[in-house]
Amino acid sequence: MTSEQFSQIAHTIPVDPGIYKYFDEQDELVYVGKAKNLRKRVSSYFTKTFTTYKTYELVQRIRRIEFTIVNSEQDAFLLENSLIKQFQPKFNINLKDDKSYPYIVIKNEPFPRVFLTRRKINDGSEYLGPFTSVGRVRELLDLVKSNIQLRTCQLNLSEAPIRKGKYKVCLEYHLGNCKGPCEGLQTPEDYQQGLIQLKNILKGNLGPLIQEFKKEMREFAGKMDFEKAEMIRKKITHLENYESRSVIVSRHLSHADVFSIARDGDLAYINYLMVETGTIVQTHTTQVETHLEESNEEVLAFAVARLRETFNSMSRELILPFPIDYPEDGITQTIPRGGDKKKLLELSEKNVGYFREELRKKKILQLEGKTPDERRKVLEQLMEDLQLSELPVHIECFDNSNFQGSYPVSAMVCFRDGIESKKDYRHFNVKTVQGINDFATMKEVVHRRYKRLMDEQKSLPQLVIIDGGKGQLSAAMESVTQLGLAGMMTVVGLAKNEEELFFPGDTESIKLPYNSDSLHLVRRIRDEVHRFGITFHRQKRSKGTFTNELERIEGIGRQTADLLLKQFRSVSKIRQLTEEELTAVVGPAKARNIRAHFEETSGKPKETGEGR
Repeated sequence: MTSEQFSQIAHTIPVDPGIYKYFDEQDELVYVGKAKNLRKRVSSYFTKTFTTYKTYELVQRIRRIEFTIVNSEQDAFLLENSLIKQFQPKFNINLKDDKSYPYIVIKNEPFPRVFLTRRKINDGSEYLGPFTSVGRVRELLDLVKSNIQLRTCQLNLSEAPIRKGKYKVCLEYHLGNCKGPCEGLQTPEDYQQGLIQLKNILKGNLGPLIQEFKKEMREFAGKMDFEKAEMIRKKITHLENYESRSVIVSRHLSHADVFSIARDGDLAYINYLMVETGTIVQTHTTQVETHLEESNEEVLAFAVARLRETFNSMSRELILPFPIDYPEDGITQTIPRGGDKKKLLELSEKNVGYFREELRKKKILQLEGKTPDERRKVLEQLMEDLQLSELPVHIECFDNSNFQGSYPVSAMVCFRDGIESKKDYRHFNVKTVQGINDFATMKEVVHRRYKRLMDEQKSLPQLVIIDGGKGQLSAAMESVTQLGLAGMMTVVGLAKNEEELFFPGDTESIKLPYNSDSLHLVRRIRDEVHRFGITFHRQKRSKGTFTNELERIEGIGRQTADLLLKQFRSVSKIRQLTEEELTAVVGPAKARNIRAHFEETSGKPKETGEGR
């Protein structure tokens, strides 16, 4: 649907809250969205300039639009989630989680059996969970069996056969694991109390059960029945040991759901901790695939709704890293700054970070596990997509990094035959550039890299990727030309935060086929150079090995430089200060030296306070 075609129907779109559905030419639902104002939201797809290829691709596919008006934002939010879950449109956020989770079922029968199942059927039984770990469920069932006397047999314990004396107690009764309801030795009311204790254990609420056992232990001790009192004492110890392992932050913390998010381009990772009375009773991390320009807030809101539904959460408090648009009534959002809730959020962030890193390692292993022929096919696709004259068996990628406008460094990663060649990775401490100048920095490091390869008579890469815009690509090409290497290797620019490639001098970018192997390879190379550069930067900062620009000024040492950076946050801001403003912090002599240095390096004097 073109903008002109849309303009003819725009006035018919309601201004109420609701959901909108986009259909393609096969009348397949490709996207569902929610809006406070349907006309304003839908119009934005046809009037704004797109910053991602995927949004452009979606709009090109739209042939029909449907709307559903609802009464409130909350209704729109719930309906959107329901439709995404039902139809899974290809351009919507996709929660990549198709596991069948285990439940603990309390069967709908006299003296209900309790056991693990993955099948949730509508038979009137009560299903507790789901749980993210079968091991966790088995541990809970073992805890229940050790402390609560529930039957494990499959007998029909209806009233008639028990009254007729059809059954006899089994070994479980003699071992003390069952109270013998099959012979009428236990009432349904007493059995029901055991089920209540079971639910308390599953919620992490062990206090009432421990107190009840302590009461029984005192009663047995009062009757001089020390053997039974000792059995109860062991159960209390067992429960207390389990509780001490489970309580993470505070016994006094109320029920809460904790969420954190980490983002890698189109992929987001969400960690969920379900907390009951200070105990983490569920933990789950999942991967979310985004398709349009969804913000972290939108992705997290979607995941919160879906995960709370999946795990049947009734908690009224959400502990989050930032506020989200979550219109469910009665829900409190907490953005902790300290205390127990902050510790829980940090624990969630630690889990999501670990999950993301493990997935990254697995992806690398999957690629390295490919056969040479499979890897060659990926390179052949990249060669075709970029119209390269040679197969790019040797690819190098450069990226600049700095911290708060200071401490510039650069990194280069090398891929051979489609996988990392870490022995060829290089870090660069910028030598000739004063201050932060990404263009000059890129020119320097590219010149140093290929001058050295030429001097050592080593082979050049077939493809060089400059992680930056057209300016950095032009700077890199200056060095390539100066070295006489123009035409001997292909150099392209990769736009920051986008997946568009630029050739030198071209006005239009190249977009690799969506979700293709060649695009995945470019993403991996980009992610790897980011990781390598950031790691180097952190190491340098932690070791204090940076000499910032301030310390190069006569009379300015590390202590004065740190004082200025602490006060003004960056060298670029300090560069803009007047002599009078600097004098107030470091005194007149040092202030004069600093101003003189910046005026000399900038080539033009700056107005200062009186006396200049």
